[in-house]
Amino acid sequence: MVRAAGSDNQAELIYGLHAVREALRASSRPLHRLLVLREDRQFSDLVYLAKAKRIPVHVEPSPAFDRLVPSGHHQGVIALIAAKSYSTTEEILEQAKTRGEKPFLLLLDGVEDPHNLGAVLRTAESAGVHGVFIPERRAVGLTSVVAKVSAGALDYLSVGRVSNLIRLIQDLKEAGIWVYGLDPQAERSHTDLDMTGPIALVLGGEGAGIRPGVLGACDERLRIPMQGRVQSLNVSAAAAVTLFEVVRQRRRGILRAAKPTEL
Repeated sequence: MVRAAGSDNQAELIYGLHAVREALRASSRPLHRLLVLREDRQFSDLVYLAKAKRIPVHVEPSPAFDRLVPSGHHQGVIALIAAKSYSTTEEILEQAKTRGEKPFLLLLDGVEDPHNLGAVLRTAESAGVHGVFIPERRAVGLTSVVAKVSAGALDYLSVGRVSNLIRLIQDLKEAGIWVYGLDPQAERSHTDLDMTGPIALVLGGEGAGIRPGVLGACDERLRIPMQGRVQSLNVSAAAAVTLFEVVRQRRRGILRAAKPTEL
């Protein structure tokens, strides 16, 4: 199996109410310090969680927040936290096995916009994806912007970072996982395929989509039927449509299995 490249584990900043709140709740990585604009009702739950975990809390003036996060979208709360560690392929597949579920993976080929990646991670976590893989090059990593846009999903979701997506796809196929690439030119719709088994979906980045070599390594291609004049969706919207089709199919399978046998 392809091993994912790990982070350097240096501390980084996360900001925004949702991102910091979920990082405190998840406790998946050490949080070193919490900065808040005030200790009133808007921030009281964050302050309570931090103090309960013996995390230092500092009240800072607004200019300090603006200096640390020049974009201005910090919402008056910043946390100094250990960097997110990347997971290996083996670790992600083991999670599915531990949960007694068939692997449900997402591979992203060249997503460069941190807002798009954050939105995709939020959708993937809510859909029950066991792990998301991103390439080392020509793609955004797990930045503070990604963490904020993910609204805390990053602290609950495993992310792998690999040097070669084609090799990863080959390894997944050898492990019995079907790999489907999203291609607007594909003949079959995403609703025509049985996605109740062990699967990995591959989505391309902004503009270029999936690279030809990566697309060629997939078992099959699928498309989202488009009814209007626009022939493609933003990667985060495409992820939502396809991932929740998997959820729908798997949920339908569970309901059918639970239905009592008719006499």
